[in-house]
Amino acid sequence: MSGIVQYVLVRGDLIKSLEWPVGAVIAQACHACSAAIHLFHDDPDTQKYLGDLDNMHKVVLEVPSEESLKTLHQTLENNSIKHKLWIEQPENIPTCLVVKPYPKEEVHKYFKKFKLYK
Repeated sequence: MSGIVQYVLVRGDLIKSLEWPVGAVIAQACHACSAAIHLFHDDPDTQKYLGDLDNMHKVVLEVPSEESLKTLHQTLENNSIKHKLWIEQPENIPTCLVVKPYPKEEVHKYFKKFKLYK
């Protein structure tokens, strides 16, 4: 697939301090991934990514809090990095952020400070 990756950033505090069920947090990431693929479906990198379904590459990272997720969202907006900030309704809580598929070298620098989600 030539280095195309989709970054998924999930709030770690949802489970750790807000005590959300694991399944609910996984559902948030699934919603956001689906939304990002839908929003950017016609993008050439998204089409390459979808063209090899058995070899899709996602990296799931942890952001510590709602504030850090919002800060990342603003950084990506400021740098024209296409993504979807998932906001759970009706609670209106930002839970995760998913970037459209990109060549890793184009976007990796925005995510280096985050650790793999555990």
